[in-house]
Amino acid sequence: MQVATHIHDIKMSFKLEIAPGKTLDRFVYLWLIYAKQIYVVDSGVAGAKDLILGSVKETGHDPANIATLVITHAHPDHVGGALGVQKATGCVVAAHEADKSWIEDTELQYRQRPVPSFHSIVEGPVRVDRVLHDGDSLELRDGSALKVMHTPGHAKGHISLLYEADRSLFCGDCVPLRGAMPVYEDVFALVRSIKRLGAVSGLELLLSSWDVPRRGRQIYEVMDEALSYIQDIHQTVRQVRTELGAADVPMIAREVSRKLGFPETVLAPPFFKTVEAHLRVSEYRDPLAL
Repeated sequence: MQVATHIHDIKMSFKLEIAPGKTLDRFVYLWLIYAKQIYVVDSGVAGAKDLILGSVKETGHDPANIATLVITHAHPDHVGGALGVQKATGCVVAAHEADKSWIEDTELQYRQRPVPSFHSIVEGPVRVDRVLHDGDSLELRDGSALKVMHTPGHAKGHISLLYEADRSLFCGDCVPLRGAMPVYEDVFALVRSIKRLGAVSGLELLLSSWDVPRRGRQIYEVMDEALSYIQDIHQTVRQVRTELGAADVPMIAREVSRKLGFPETVLAPPFFKTVEAHLRVSEYRDPLAL
């Protein structure tokens, strides 16, 4: 669907098997930027190649014009389809240096961050042709550019992309949505990243991997709400730690989940990592103040 002059989004639905016979419905957004050549932001999960190439053809363009795939971070639902896209188009793959090892060695990622259904949603490793850093500018063929902003917290190498041509910001998984399963590894880094994005003035479109496109005032409201959500989670973790004392992380996570009204399906390693991240800084009352 076209969401801006040069940008089309693709909503990719998929299933995660979280236990034998039990699946969880998920989705992720990825995007196409038409700027003489075609630029793809994130590659979804395994099988995304057909979805991406089909979407390009539907808009009257040739998939052979896909020049670059930019990966916002190395998690399976963002890198899972990269191998198929790269093989089909020969495109350049770009990602932040801190996530390069996990993209080029997906088995390393699985060993260090096991998640349900990993091998069914990740096609395999892919070479990173262009290593990105904070402040880099990806020049597009029509004279526009994607400004790279390193926005860690959800992942060490997470990047957001500012596309001035459409006053749009691709924020990946940087801005958690209230009520959705919170997934991040560094509370303070995430807070700093969201505040940095919120300081970008004049945005007209916010494109998140797990939320509908946000426009105008909604952009800044959803960022403020994300910070409030993180604060609420932090206070809940602090409360549960006081109540349960020296309980292990899964036990604390289960009680945090219950207090926040999450379904049992959140009780998986990514959520445990989030709770662990809050526990590491639980001596601080207000993470937003730091």
